[in-house]
Amino acid sequence: MITVEGLTRKYGTFTAVDNVSFVCQPGRVTGFLGPNGAGKTTTMRVMVGLTPATSGRVTIGGHLYQDIPNPGRHVGVLLDASAQHAGRSGREILELGARTMGLDNSRVDEMLELVSLTPGEAKRRLRNYSLGMKQRLGIAHALLGDPSVLILDEPANGLDPAGIRWMRGLLKGYAERGGTVLLSSHLLNEVELIADEMILIGHGKVVAQGDKKSLLAGAKGSGTTFVTALDNHLLAEALQAKGFVVAGAGDGLRVETEPVEVGRTAAEKAIVLTDLRAADGGLEDLFLELTSDTQREGLS
Repeated sequence: MITVEGLTRKYGTFTAVDNVSFVCQPGRVTGFLGPNGAGKTTTMRVMVGLTPATSGRVTIGGHLYQDIPNPGRHVGVLLDASAQHAGRSGREILELGARTMGLDNSRVDEMLELVSLTPGEAKRRLRNYSLGMKQRLGIAHALLGDPSVLILDEPANGLDPAGIRWMRGLLKGYAERGGTVLLSSHLLNEVELIADEMILIGHGKVVAQGDKKSLLAGAKGSGTTFVTALDNHLLAEALQAKGFVVAGAGDGLRVETEPVEVGRTAAEKAIVLTDLRAADGGLEDLFLELTSDTQREGLS
């Protein structure tokens, strides 16, 4: 379990993290989201002792990171996949990690196989790795000590679609076995697919947190329907006659009401529907809505 209590980190007069509190539970994947500069990476760096807190604290399993003996055996960390010696091979990097943690080199072979780095790739120098290969190596290093907690900053960065799907399955399986996962990512669709809990941060402050279902229920699009009919014009007139707001959307219509009302109206007018579904605002809409004042680009 990760417990963040009133965490604040200041750099002079600038507050990067402002009184942030949340909990990451075992057996759950927690998505940590926010615009660039929102304070996500700073929070993670405080968690693992790389940046001191100005006030507040973070505990992992009830302990400060610096008080955990042989921390790699308990906490797997990936903050920057390139933060290794560029002249060392992937195997050498993992072997040094294994030696530090008191592990047998057979664990290195297991991790290389797990992340699908071939023997030839493992012998290559890190400087010759693609970004995706560096991410795989970083995930292997994070999992090397068989930890109970994973803290991952943008682990899907640089992975191709197959690699992203592989990572999704890997982290879901890890959580299902009781592990705690804190995952930062700008790939909102991936977080929506994998996360059980979500924390949204903007300007260093938590703007929303909770389980995925509850948060997404409040996103824009809730109470809205997408519908396509054989006669969209007739359906639109029937819906507008009932006072519903209707607008064109692709090959169909977007209606500001629940699907059941649209279906009932179509049945009354004997209009054949070819598509009827709730317009799920999704994580992207929720993210943009709650962090709109932190975005560099204006939102319409």
